[in-house]
Amino acid sequence: MNTIAWIGFCQGLFAAILMFTKKESSISDKVLSGWLTLLAIEFMTCGLDYEIFGVPLLSSSFLLFNPALYLYVSSLTRPNFKIKPLQLLHLLPFLLFEISAYIIKEPFSLNSFYFQDKNFIYRLIFYAATMLSWIIYNPMSLILVHKYRMHLKNEKSNIDKNENLGWVLGVAIFYVVYCIFTFLITVFVYEADFNPLTPYIYNYSMLLFMIFVLSFYGLRQQVVQTKLPPERIQTHYQNSTLSVENKEHIRKLIFSYFESKKAYLNPELNMEMLSTDLKIPKYQLTEVLNAQIGKNFFQFVNSYRVEAVKQMLTDSHNKFSIEAIGYDCGFSSKSSFYTVFKSITGKTPIEYRNSYIRN
Repeated sequence: MNTIAWIGFCQGLFAAILMFTKKESSISDKVLSGWLTLLAIEFMTCGLDYEIFGVPLLSSSFLLFNPALYLYVSSLTRPNFKIKPLQLLHLLPFLLFEISAYIIKEPFSLNSFYFQDKNFIYRLIFYAATMLSWIIYNPMSLILVHKYRMHLKNEKSNIDKNENLGWVLGVAIFYVVYCIFTFLITVFVYEADFNPLTPYIYNYSMLLFMIFVLSFYGLRQQVVQTKLPPERIQTHYQNSTLSVENKEHIRKLIFSYFESKKAYLNPELNMEMLSTDLKIPKYQLTEVLNAQIGKNFFQFVNSYRVEAVKQMLTDSHNKFSIEAIGYDCGFSSKSSFYTVFKSITGKTPIEYRNSYIRN
């Protein structure tokens, strides 16, 4: 355990320094740098516990990781995000328990966790705070990433990996699963009377892995241009201000625009451009696309692109490579082209061409 603690301290501190000195550092980079610094301190205190007391003191890395993940996601997705003193209150439970555990010298021990001694109430409050942190912050992080990704598909026709934040969603989902396993392992160890430090070792081993993941992807993450709007995103449009006639008129304008102008061939096409050309507010276009046509902007535009690709793939006179066809039809990268094409047709472009030749 001592080895894990000091490796975590060194890796966390090193990653924090790299993030802090990153070229063109953004506010999200600074948030991640602070997060990694606190994780390094958490590992350092874990190592010092063994050096000074011979046992780990009661501490919850979850009280740090849960709100820090939420703040990092917020810094990436919310417009005009700034680090304010009030936001640091999210970390207050972690700091209070970290300091108080040293004051009362409360050890981490599953065997004596429910003993009704003088610190019994303290341990119950600690447990309740950890559970509340899981229940509150984990869903908030997942919901925020999901809303951002859905909003992105209502704004852009091509989405690169940097803006997609797929790795952040992966981390958030993995972390939820990790928390569940931590809880189950803790219950199992307590009931089966195994080594009481097993959950502690498992937790910090996984936390070390998370530091590697955060530092690797965090250093590669660039500033995302598209942000969640300040207002609440409407998804069901129960209180729509558009009449049935207006919705139908906008729907026809959208189809006419795409079929006559072939705007989908422009890889830079986004909702702002469509709104400007049609002189219709973005929120109205979004409502009609989602509620009337049944597709978000990303799906709608790329359905046209895929149809254009299919026509070129089945044209015997076309001698372009498959990748060139994808670029010619409006896709901005090979990976997005293959992913979108297969999601719509169920086949890769090569499989689609080969199946047409055989038929």
